[in-house]
Amino acid sequence: MRDISFLKEKAKEIRKSIVSMICEAKSGHPGGSLSATDILTALYFSEMNIDPTNPKMEGRDRFVLSKGHAAPGVYATLAERGYFPKEELGTLRKFGSKLQGHPDMKKLAGIEISTGSLGQGLSVANGMALNGKIYNENYRVYAILGDGEIQEGQIWEAAMTAAHYKLDNLCVFLDHNNLQIDGNVSEIMGIEPVADKWRAFGWNVIEIDGHNFDEIFKALDMAKECKGKPTMVVAKTIKGKGVSFMENVCGFHGVAPTVEERDKALSELA
Repeated sequence: MRDISFLKEKAKEIRKSIVSMICEAKSGHPGGSLSATDILTALYFSEMNIDPTNPKMEGRDRFVLSKGHAAPGVYATLAERGYFPKEELGTLRKFGSKLQGHPDMKKLAGIEISTGSLGQGLSVANGMALNGKIYNENYRVYAILGDGEIQEGQIWEAAMTAAHYKLDNLCVFLDHNNLQIDGNVSEIMGIEPVADKWRAFGWNVIEIDGHNFDEIFKALDMAKECKGKPTMVVAKTIKGKGVSFMENVCGFHGVAPTVEERDKALSELA
């Protein structure tokens, strides 16, 4: 279903949950969770072949959150999609909770792989996609990488691998918000010209506004049409998207909002 009005409302609810659960936990990563929300919403509510009542369904599409610190974004999306009750979001980062600071596949249904060590998720996504190729499965694999994460060398080894094996069942989004925990990406370790680099590594590259659902779906359609190459969608996003005082603010990479800030954010999102 590609009802854009419906998806925008879902994205808004997911953003509310992200802010609320991180405030409750007094710990977490709001900025990068909010920047990836529209991509997650498009994937989970429209694009991916999944069943919340049967998370291990054969032939299901796979998703890998390589930038695992943005787990609140995935948790809020899974809860909104019906994988578990939304009331459980308040247990984020609490002892014994299924909602750990980074995704844990052994604790939460719907998590395909535990992530958090930056740079490793693309390699895992490659393995999932290669398995699909070897066994003639029709599922697709999706992943989200972060700006700072692609400064890791393993990402580029994995980029070569995906192109070498012609993993055209793999579609990766770069959450290109230009900020990482220590500041502006260009000042810490510049990644530009990022689109040209992925093209040089043999990928089908599409550049979009990562908050525009029409552009997200156009990219997803183009990725499915591309044969013989994996697809990288360079999605220009805004860190902290949807909450005015968090937008483009590096400080909210990994800092929880106060109760007052939460209430202000929820008011804006309403």
